[in-house]
Amino acid sequence: MIKRAVKSIIVGLIAAAAIYLVLAIYADYEQVIKSFSSFNWLFFPFVLFLSYLNYHTRFLKWNYYLRLLNINLEWKDSYGIFMSGLIMSITPGKMGELLKTYIVKKISGEPISKTAPIVFAERITDFISVVILAFVGSVIYDYGKVIVIGTGIFFLITVYMISNRALALKLITFIKRISFLKKYVLSIESAYQSSYDMLRLIPLIKMVLLSTVSWFFECLGFYIILINFGVEISVMWAVFAYAFATIIGSITMLPAGLGVTDGSLTFLIIREGFPQDLAVAATIIIRAATLWFAILVGIVSLLLYQKRIGKLSEIQLG
Repeated sequence: MIKRAVKSIIVGLIAAAAIYLVLAIYADYEQVIKSFSSFNWLFFPFVLFLSYLNYHTRFLKWNYYLRLLNINLEWKDSYGIFMSGLIMSITPGKMGELLKTYIVKKISGEPISKTAPIVFAERITDFISVVILAFVGSVIYDYGKVIVIGTGIFFLITVYMISNRALALKLITFIKRISFLKKYVLSIESAYQSSYDMLRLIPLIKMVLLSTVSWFFECLGFYIILINFGVEISVMWAVFAYAFATIIGSITMLPAGLGVTDGSLTFLIIREGFPQDLAVAATIIIRAATLWFAILVGIVSLLLYQKRIGKLSEIQLG
């Protein structure tokens, strides 16, 4: 698991370096370097702090789901596990964060079939919250409405299907008739029950609201980066641009939306009438302060947490 994470990070770094090089060449790398020098780096720690607030707020969601499923972990264990999972931010759809469920199994003995749906519920509520953040801007700026609304509808339908017990029970009954799937029925039933409990209306509303707050912190970081380049832009536009680029990158299922999220951010800034070099520099800085900072936090957290739980290679996936 850890070797896979290291490999993903190395591949991601190489891919990101290539993407940023292409963007820099496109925008004239000498002008891009000048743009970096014009940025007030004294504000960068504050942007990192806003990113950390995003992670911390999302941890509150993770911890809420653990309590909802009656999984009892000490606060420091829950926090260490969540932050360690950030190392998997470079995986497609962040589904590598299933690492968290493996650690929970080692700590508490809870089956992965019960805890894995937490990662699924996290992604659903993240998507819905980012759609909410992007929707108003897509209407005001008349851009990307079809994609934003379509993404929102898809995830609302997904929630409805999971919430429909009659439909789910019919599907599980059908699976029982398939010989090679019979042995997985108990795990499937456990996973469905966890998903159902987390995506009921009240928990769903609470966690979507919490997710909306958490993702707003990163949108605000993007706004601060832009205004420190002397760009006259509204918070509303910055929220829309960052949320929309996040949606576009996520639906491609590319690791961390590499290339697509970056290109979308750059395009949206240029589309607003600002220089190409500034757009590229702002994109690289916000990605460093969000994606790559998350991975760094995950690496540090995992190294510290392994002293408490031992090597993760000992985890069995049963």
